[in-house]
Amino acid sequence: MEDLKEIYERISFLRQKGIKMKEMAEQAGISPSVLSAIYSTVLPAYLKNTEKGENEDEALNNALVWVNNVSKKKLLGSLANLKNSLFAMEIIPKSPSENKINPFLTQLENNMQETLNRISYFSGIYLSYSISSGSHSLKIEPYLITPAETGCYAEVGHNNAYGVTHWGVVMMNGMNHLYLTFNENQPPQLALYHICLKLPMYDHPPLLRGIYTCFDYNYNPVARRILFVKYSDSIARDEFMKLKGELKAYEVLNEKEQAYYNYTCQPGDIIRMCNIPSPHMTEEDLTIKKKILSL
Repeated sequence: MEDLKEIYERISFLRQKGIKMKEMAEQAGISPSVLSAIYSTVLPAYLKNTEKGENEDEALNNALVWVNNVSKKKLLGSLANLKNSLFAMEIIPKSPSENKINPFLTQLENNMQETLNRISYFSGIYLSYSISSGSHSLKIEPYLITPAETGCYAEVGHNNAYGVTHWGVVMMNGMNHLYLTFNENQPPQLALYHICLKLPMYDHPPLLRGIYTCFDYNYNPVARRILFVKYSDSIARDEFMKLKGELKAYEVLNEKEQAYYNYTCQPGDIIRMCNIPSPHMTEEDLTIKKKILSL
């Protein structure tokens, strides 16, 4: 089982040197999605389980339950070939360019790759609860958090209450926050939908709390409270796509949903803006605007 740790460290090293998961998969003669699942989900979970004191066989069995495209027999049978292929890959140094890319974009790219190492603890299907923009109903929408099939980043899917599916990226601030970002409009229009979830000191937490920012129907930015409740540990896209978002009035909510409503849909949980004329452009206009928004 020592090979598992060496393979994980070698893949991490190759990725840091700019080699793509697809290239490694081609070198080893396996599917990129399988290699991605092994690296981003199985191996991190296996190493975590062994740190908790599980024996190697038990740790691997418990790690494999998080994926549906990797079997224990196939994985163990391919370890030698996978290890030899990865260690046989040559690292070609890249010459630094005079026109360096924007450092912020580089930071985002690096963060998305690093997120893959931790995302297994938060992968799965969630149901989100928040207030509807057009009514006082509870908005219930499914989300999928999973490593991307390409193995280059973690992604998030969102089936909204109006029948539209969005796909975005996942980033993590260490183990403190989980960031989900989408574009709600069709290109070339840009309307960012951004969620910041506070991460508890808890492996595979049953719920996550946070704030989301987006645009309302008048394209004014709003910020609201949101609650993510774990629906399933599955990361199967077909299972996620079967779930649909919906709006539910308070009168038809069950006991749990009423608690979610009370947490997310109270007046003090809404931060918003609107276009109100400011004839004098003074502090008095700001006071008037705030009074209008509080109504």
